[in-house]
Amino acid sequence: MLRERYAAEEPSHEVSMRDAFGVWGYVALNSFGGPAGQIAVMHRVLVDGRHWIDERRFLHALNYCMLLPGPEAHQLAVYIGWLFHGLRGGLMAGLLFVLPGFLSILALSMLYAGFQETTLVAALFYGIKPAVIAVVAAAVVRIGSRALPNRSVAAIATTAFVSLFFFDVPFPLVVLTAGLVGFLGSHLSPGTFTPGDVHASAAVAEGGSPARHMLGHEADQQPRPTLRRAVGVLSVGLLLWLGPVMVLLAVLGASDIFVQQGLFFSGAAVVTFGGAYAVLAYIAQQAVETFGWLSPTEMLDGLGMAETTPGPLIMVVQFVGFLAAFRSPGELDPMLAGVLGAVLVTWVTFVPSFLWIFLGAPYIEYLRGRKALSGALSAITAAVVGVILNLGVWFSLHTLFATVGQTRIGPLRLYAPDPSTLDVAALALAGLALIAIFVLRWSILRTLALSAVAGASYYLVIII
Repeated sequence: MLRERYAAEEPSHEVSMRDAFGVWGYVALNSFGGPAGQIAVMHRVLVDGRHWIDERRFLHALNYCMLLPGPEAHQLAVYIGWLFHGLRGGLMAGLLFVLPGFLSILALSMLYAGFQETTLVAALFYGIKPAVIAVVAAAVVRIGSRALPNRSVAAIATTAFVSLFFFDVPFPLVVLTAGLVGFLGSHLSPGTFTPGDVHASAAVAEGGSPARHMLGHEADQQPRPTLRRAVGVLSVGLLLWLGPVMVLLAVLGASDIFVQQGLFFSGAAVVTFGGAYAVLAYIAQQAVETFGWLSPTEMLDGLGMAETTPGPLIMVVQFVGFLAAFRSPGELDPMLAGVLGAVLVTWVTFVPSFLWIFLGAPYIEYLRGRKALSGALSAITAAVVGVILNLGVWFSLHTLFATVGQTRIGPLRLYAPDPSTLDVAALALAGLALIAIFVLRWSILRTLALSAVAGASYYLVIII
């Protein structure tokens, strides 16, 4: 019954579930570097490589995901998977996106808790982080060249970047302000804020012909979702998300470690806006200072694991859940308790993402193309370019420098990397990756693989 209800959502296209499985698996295995890197990988594979979805549909989905709490890159994968194959496509894309990172961090957490040793893994991934800088740079250039058709829209992207990076303006305020500017601007100057066929214009500018995408912006809109559907999705989603936590609360009591984690991370899933880095600042403070589940150094170690393994950066919560349960196992074996804690935390963190997409995406698709919203979405798209650039610069600073301080001058925030902590090898790898992607036109997989080999060799021979 459930599959039949969602079957009408699947558009007509040439992508089979088998092909989708292979592509989403590829995306998941190459999704390094936090949300900026993951969005860059999806854009390169789905828009430029496979021509599954055009620029405007991709950015339309991304705009919605940027407004949601939780991991936006994971939500984008679920959204696009749902666009192609309905419920089963969204589930497959979302689960595959998380699985490699979950298995990697689970294995690393067990090694860390049991042996405090992750040297080999650190060596393998030492070269990947600098290469991700090049992947993000390519995404900013590609998306920016197509989504910023004039100076007015480009000014919104610039303002968004400056607001986030230099003034620490709250992320939701930046996006909502951009939407308001676009909405008002569409009435005052309709041509300025009306999105054109950015992908086609880019192809023509490069001397080629517009690529045909399986899902383009000209495709038919979704029918208006029914209230019955919304109530059904919300009921099932809430039951899957909060049901296990309520059962644990009833059986074990509020003081149990699993209940504490289930309640805390369920709450974090709905109050954390602004991308993975904003989320992690909140979670780190609570996990370290409020609950005392781990030390600041251990939190940084977990963040390092999440940054150097595929999947959403928010997967660091799995490491937190593992260590907390490992150290308070009750009558369970510590390793088993740690695994159960990791599974529980991952569950309550990511199930809401599926719920937000399956509940809201049909409405976003139903409203797609409405002239009243086109200006707002065009401006939000521009702001998203600034957001990706902000995340990319933040990631680059923390990859190339071991110490990055902050200086405040009134409302102005300046990052102050310590020049003496510059990792020259990482800088060289980033430069070579930029050449590989921009000049040699290498694929993401080839660039990441060779960078990983080079980085691991340097790490094991020189650093260790």
